Amino acid sequence: MLSPFYFLGGAALGWAIGGMDFAALFGAAVSSKMVKYWHGVALACVFCFAGCMIQGWKGIGTISALAPQSLAAAVIASAAAAIAITVLNLFKLPVPTSQAVVGSIAGIAAADGCFRIEAFAPLMGCWLATPLTAFVIALPMYFFAAMAVGRTKFDIFQRDMFYRIALILAGCYAAYAMGANAVANVSAVFVKSGAMDVSGACIFGGVFIAIGMITFSRRVVETVGNGIIKLDPFSALIAVVTEAVTAHFFAFIGVPVSMTQALIGAIVGIAVARGAKAVKVRMLVNIFAGWIVMPLFSFALSFGIYAASRAVCPGIFSL
Repeated sequence: MLSPFYFLGGAALGWAIGGMDFAALFGAAVSSKMVKYWHGVALACVFCFAGCMIQGWKGIGTISALAPQSLAAAVIASAAAAIAITVLNLFKLPVPTSQAVVGSIAGIAAADGCFRIEAFAPLMGCWLATPLTAFVIALPMYFFAAMAVGRTKFDIFQRDMFYRIALILAGCYAAYAMGANAVANVSAVFVKSGAMDVSGACIFGGVFIAIGMITFSRRVVETVGNGIIKLDPFSALIAVVTEAVTAHFFAFIGVPVSMTQALIGAIVGIAVARGAKAVKVRMLVNIFAGWIVMPLFSFALSFGIYAASRAVCPGIFSL
């Protein structure tokens, strides 16, 4: 029986992803005062776990096919990605967790001399496609939804209740899509190494993502909710629905993508629809910089840890 030590990196990675990605689910709703923080956390945990169990297996297959993985390599890859995510989380930047995982796997593959760009290129292409897809969806959705809502005859109390219910439903859908995406980032390396089966990997990832949401998600909420553009309840609703649709599409085809990138693309689309002056350009530049730094940082981190570990303790790589 394997020691729990081997899974600490994956547990830390799930925790870090949960802490980072909760803001992409209910951050806008919490910041717009339509949903209480702890209510959002509870709903996100339930629906995220459902997404892990129902659709997470597709992404696990995609990530598992990137490169050969020993158990020791899986431990190092998950630990390096968790460290990279946590470090950038401390700077309150909503960075893409999927890029951290892919970057760390690529670092180990490079250290082993088995890095194949053709295996990683489709995922890298999806990093660009994710925010662009969300941007393209958000623009027309904003205008059509604005016309539809404008024709309603709600009074102020009915409108408040409408937005509250709609944001809760949208957040739950986004949490489901997030679970279907993120569980592969947490535990696919353990499936590839033979340490877990797919069902066990889905449970493992779902549990630790939920723990991350509960314990480490407050830091990024304000950055997503107000850092790029001030979100009113209507804009928050469009952002979350767009993000969920985008992420669910990629989960359906088995490509784990970043919920954060989908949400940022949606928010930028909304900002353009409302007028470019509403965009906080400096924060947007910082977020884009995080998207570039994240895979490079996790690549370098996993490469260095793997190379050093192989030099000092070569016996562990027979596991």
